[in-house]
Amino acid sequence: MLLTGQRVLLIGGKGGVGKTTVSSALAVLASQRGQKVLLVSTDPAHSLADAFGRAPIGDRIARLAPNLDGLELDPDREVEQHLAKVSAQLKRFTRPEMFAEIERQMRLTRQSPGAQEAAMLERIAQTIELGLSDYDLLIFDTAPTGHTLRLLSLPEAMAAWTQGLLQANQRAQKLGDVLDHLTPKAGRDLDNPLGDPKEHATAGMDERSKAITETLLARQRLLQRTREVLLDHKLTALLFVLTPEKLPILETARAVTSLQQEKLPLAGLVVNRVLPDSADGDFLAKRREQEQQHLAHIASEFAKLPRYQLPLQATDIQGLEALQQMSALLTEAGF
Repeated sequence: MLLTGQRVLLIGGKGGVGKTTVSSALAVLASQRGQKVLLVSTDPAHSLADAFGRAPIGDRIARLAPNLDGLELDPDREVEQHLAKVSAQLKRFTRPEMFAEIERQMRLTRQSPGAQEAAMLERIAQTIELGLSDYDLLIFDTAPTGHTLRLLSLPEAMAAWTQGLLQANQRAQKLGDVLDHLTPKAGRDLDNPLGDPKEHATAGMDERSKAITETLLARQRLLQRTREVLLDHKLTALLFVLTPEKLPILETARAVTSLQQEKLPLAGLVVNRVLPDSADGDFLAKRREQEQQHLAHIASEFAKLPRYQLPLQATDIQGLEALQQMSALLTEAGF
């Protein structure tokens, strides 16, 4: 049901547990079942192209297989495009002699903490909104804990910023009206700038404030719509990939706790690289003994979540044929 009922699937997990391989195999499986799928990588160290054994995909949608497209979001590119828009908007309302200072501020902002993440979060939101109109299923190869929690909290932050700007503008407008009223020969009474609660949020603003506020409002509304999608159990599901090892188990436990507190639709765990029964030898016997302890820990720690086990493969999984074989294992695991 995850591949036919949901519209957005977020695949997360600790680095090195096979997240990209599982995401790619799930995308192949969904496309084989007739779904039109967009597979999106938000990891700066993109490996979708490696998984499919093809040339780099990049920031434009590329066909990976029948019914399956891929997209790699580039954080650096997102920052550049984001700051270019901001710079262009600022220059609309600034004298030419200030352009050099604007460019300097943009260079500083480019290196500031959170610049990449802010740009990426907005692009993820845009990708979800546009992708839902063109595809049956969106699969994000990402570590969703931080991204998802920030996407959930950003609408409130945007609302606070936007409301602060509106209130500041209203206070300035009211002060201006008072001064106009006290000016000799002004000849008009003080108007209430909040008299009509149905009035558009930017009504009465100067062009600069109006442009900035409308930009903030548009971003706030986009993030709010994304939040509604992510919290909708009928549309979205989160899957964590982990291996039966101590550190991935601990990290997954922390992530699951955080996401459950936000009431996000956790759909289960993919336990990857479990030793197959056919693996033999004294070394592997000891390894299997330890692995069984970790699998028991996973079963106890995540008892309320569905779990899907995938066996360790003898060779690297690379190329469409290998991913198709992996998709068959996913079907056996219960997908």
